[in-house]
Amino acid sequence: MAPPNIYLDHAATTPILPPARDAWLQGGAIWANPSSPHAAGRAARAALEDARVRVKTALGWQGEVIFTSGASEALALGLGRAKAQRRLVSAVEHDAVFRAAPDAATVPVSGGGIDRDVLATALGEPGRTIVAVQSINSETGTVLLPEIHDPLVEQVRAAGGLFLADCSQSAGKAPLPDADMIVLSGHKLGGPIGIGALLVRDFAMLEPSGGQERGYRAGTENLPGALGLAAALEAGGIEGWATTVPQRLAFRERLQSCAEVIQPGTPCSHIFAVAAPRMSATAMLIRMDAAGFAISAGSACSSGTLKQSRVLQGFGIDPDTAKRTVRVSIGWNTAPEDLDAFATAWAQVNG
Repeated sequence: MAPPNIYLDHAATTPILPPARDAWLQGGAIWANPSSPHAAGRAARAALEDARVRVKTALGWQGEVIFTSGASEALALGLGRAKAQRRLVSAVEHDAVFRAAPDAATVPVSGGGIDRDVLATALGEPGRTIVAVQSINSETGTVLLPEIHDPLVEQVRAAGGLFLADCSQSAGKAPLPDADMIVLSGHKLGGPIGIGALLVRDFAMLEPSGGQERGYRAGTENLPGALGLAAALEAGGIEGWATTVPQRLAFRERLQSCAEVIQPGTPCSHIFAVAAPRMSATAMLIRMDAAGFAISAGSACSSGTLKQSRVLQGFGIDPDTAKRTVRVSIGWNTAPEDLDAFATAWAQVNG
């Protein structure tokens, strides 16, 4: 009997939602460049601007939307062009944040949350600061911005700073925080690959760079991607997933009977960091892949390295546990029986 083919790596990328696929294909038929002045170009521009309005409406966003090629470009744009003299990022951010702001100072986490005392000291230094914190950590599922009007954001604003929230793992699944800039990734929420967005409260917070997107991002606009992103956000959030919150939490509890589920701070219900009792993460990936399950070790950009996860280290996970930790992430089409099958296979592999 062939092993099942069960995909549980949705934090890396998730299948495109049917309405988003339809919108993306329809966008491919609008072939003109949205920046061209002729009639075909004007029609493409109208479709692009309609997609922009739909994204704002679906997210309840009152500011501006800059379409990008994905979260990495949105981070580079927000952190690189913010009108700020200094950059602060949490110690557990995605590698794309550190690539976008290689000169940034880091703020440690304590008890699963940002160390507010260290942040206060850093904010007291001269110069305007932009602070970047992810809403949900992509390796552990820790919720770092649990409230819409989060005290962390208010602390930064009170000090005259800007707050950038990387919502790659939460947009389309949870309400957006009341941040000054927000990063979206289309393929993390059921949209196409190659589209993302930087939401910015006011264009005045950014230095313009020339080109398209009101002069804040150069390059021909990805109209099919923008239409697909809008359709994915309109298709409904986590409430419409094939598994309910109680089912996902029951899955986590079942795993805890045969593994160590890493839970620094407040956990979300769709990303789990799980440590095998004895085997290394690499060995577990191989064994579970052979059993028909797709999981990962950390974020997709760093899972192929042999170095200890910087994120797990930042959360204070000891090196031995970190070496045995894999990530299991659930998506919109994960069925309850998929979770049952994985829990059973995990117990058998580690029995």
